[in-house]
Amino acid sequence: MERKHRAPVVTGLFGRRIAVFLAATALFGAAAACGAAEPDDAPRLRAEVVATRPHDPALFTQGLEIHDGVLYESTGLPGESLVRTSDLATGAEHARADLPAPLFGEGITRAGDVLWQLTYTEGVAIARDARTLTELRRTDYEGEGWGLCTRGDRIVMSNGTATLTFRDPETFAPVGEVTLASRGDTRLNELDCAPDGSVYANAWPTDTILRIDPETGTVLAVIDASGLLPRSARTPSSDVLNGIAHIPGTDRFLLTGKKWPTSFEVRFVPE
Repeated sequence: MERKHRAPVVTGLFGRRIAVFLAATALFGAAAACGAAEPDDAPRLRAEVVATRPHDPALFTQGLEIHDGVLYESTGLPGESLVRTSDLATGAEHARADLPAPLFGEGITRAGDVLWQLTYTEGVAIARDARTLTELRRTDYEGEGWGLCTRGDRIVMSNGTATLTFRDPETFAPVGEVTLASRGDTRLNELDCAPDGSVYANAWPTDTILRIDPETGTVLAVIDASGLLPRSARTPSSDVLNGIAHIPGTDRFLLTGKKWPTSFEVRFVPE
């Protein structure tokens, strides 16, 4: 989501997004101070860096997914939004599709031979050919679009609240939902559906990742991913942590952030 701008005075839509960012930051800070941010007894983990990869600092990352050695990445911002595929091992770009302004790209997921792409406030989901990224069709949905992942025969979608919506992978129609059993003020963002059936979610605008049971909404683990990108490596445009994808065949995940120059291969280990 586009929720950080550096101009000292901003009005209109951008101003409202800054206000949302500041309010959310204050909310999380206040919750932590009073203990309300940790209402469950889920295990506490941390992100242990195993390796690093270069990441294009021009990309306002909104979604990551890995399939058969291909890294799918979507980005946001009006006039800058795109989705692309690249070789996971070499970084060589295979295909790319740009979104025309004013569409604001969000999360993506591959469901069979289709790649679904969300938009932030436009209420439009775009179905693409998963290999070429050619647009196949569009469908409408209600509310905001944030993150996506595919779990079995259902797509899982976040909308910036503590609720996950399940959708049909063919029609994108809603087929159910689940709300977190704790941490009800969490704003779930980018998602990853892991092989064990759980869903990992970035909690915007923090450096926290939640591991969630999508059947019950139970928080199974709380992961501290702070400190990945040191201040010395940040650019003037670097924004929050966003982007998580399990690396198939390993116990590792790929993490990055909005306009970060680095992606991180990590393991989630006990604190």
